[in-house]
Amino acid sequence: MNNYRSLLCVCFCAGLIGALASSDVAWMAAAAGLPQWCGVNLVPEWTSDWIYPRLVIGGLWGLAYSVTIGSPRTRTGWMRKGLWVSLLPSAWQLFYFYPSQTTFGIMGLGLGTLTPVFVVFYNLVWGAVTGIFARALWGRSR
Repeated sequence: MNNYRSLLCVCFCAGLIGALASSDVAWMAAAAGLPQWCGVNLVPEWTSDWIYPRLVIGGLWGLAYSVTIGSPRTRTGWMRKGLWVSLLPSAWQLFYFYPSQTTFGIMGLGLGTLTPVFVVFYNLVWGAVTGIFARALWGRSR
């Protein structure tokens, strides 16, 4: 297997791990009552119907992340690049998913005024963890 295909596999797995971390943070925040306290109705239930699609989508966004580190010369700042790439799923969720796939309107404001803050924060968690794990899984020898 050539290096770029290996990198795609690493980035998919790192994105999946990032999605698991992001989902865990979202679930723990909801269990602690933080979104509800801020007037946001983002209260996930930890079920297979909720977590499995998030993991697959996180892995697919990990493939988008691989574009930023595809060339050996660009393989620096892995976590920083993960944070920048995390703005893509945030924009997709706020400006495409909420308005067209749900009744919550643009930026999910039907869930509460601070919904965009929570969405961006959860995706920043995804980006940081994806960057860290992509670097860790890739190793230093390549």
